[in-house]
Amino acid sequence: MTASVLVTGFEPFGKHEVNPSQLIAEELDGIVLPVSYGRAAREMRRALDERDPEIVIAFGLADEREAITPERFAHNLDEADTTDNDDVAGSGMEIEAAGPLAYRSTLPVDEIVAALRSRDLPASVSRDAGGYLCNHTFYVLMHTLKPGRMGGFVHVPPLQVLPRERLAEAARVIVETCVQHRSGS
Repeated sequence: MTASVLVTGFEPFGKHEVNPSQLIAEELDGIVLPVSYGRAAREMRRALDERDPEIVIAFGLADEREAITPERFAHNLDEADTTDNDDVAGSGMEIEAAGPLAYRSTLPVDEIVAALRSRDLPASVSRDAGGYLCNHTFYVLMHTLKPGRMGGFVHVPPLQVLPRERLAEAARVIVETCVQHRSGS
């Protein structure tokens, strides 16, 4: 039996007319989250409730990166400098007042990187998802995810670094790696 997987991505933001994480979500029948502090967390929680997935892989764009980077940690802190698509800045405060300082990804981060590299896809591990909406959404995901479920966040580079076809291949490799890891294969 195959594990149920939810893939998320984000809509375009800032100077990006196309967000590669949105393309991934659309390719894999996932959901596209708004680039909004006020709405993204709500949409993530709703998707988790409606789909009740065993595995959740959230994707986001990191325009300065040259590789696919699974994130190890989500921190309980929003930055205060960058505004979202609703023209709202992060709070600079904790995401969940009573939440832990950080959550660790439960995705097989090292295995994902190894699987991507075995297909000649650029990949490396990243410590955390930064302070913008990627971290915010990652933290909300891990705070909301049911016990025993697998979840985490993966940053992808812009399409100029990794074309759409290779990006789709990478996303499928990530999903396959997570499903195999979950089933113990």
